[in-house]
Amino acid sequence: MEDAGIYARESPYLERFVQIGIASGRVMSVSFPSAPEDNADGEHELLDRVFAYLQGETDDFADVQVALTVPTDQRAVLETVRDVPYGEQLTVEALARMTPGLSGDEEDDQRTVRTALSENPAPLLIPDHRVRDGPSAAPPPVEQRLRSLEGL
Repeated sequence: MEDAGIYARESPYLERFVQIGIASGRVMSVSFPSAPEDNADGEHELLDRVFAYLQGETDDFADVQVALTVPTDQRAVLETVRDVPYGEQLTVEALARMTPGLSGDEEDDQRTVRTALSENPAPLLIPDHRVRDGPSAAPPPVEQRLRSLEGL
């Protein structure tokens, strides 16, 4: 993925658009607006993959480079949540225990996990919807549909 721009396509399943921002071949953002940016292009290979996923095809998007411009502790959380397999879920406490440098028992660590999830720049590609008791950066209706799609 060596391109840059804003790409968006309407999803009947999500009842909104999926919009992806790319710079220097890395995903900068994923959002779910009711209307796309005026300059958004509807064609991109990553959008094709996202829409195949939304139609039930399993994809972990592990090969997609996401630019994480977040604090180091939050980056560690988001990198860890990327390893949660399709169709599986965990708790905030379990995610904190799995994240290098954090512990599941400390309230500060669980707060770090919740903050990282709520500020996730690329929900879906970084599957915060797989953390059942954590916030998602995706709007609640989108989060619920992603969870339903994966049987969570």
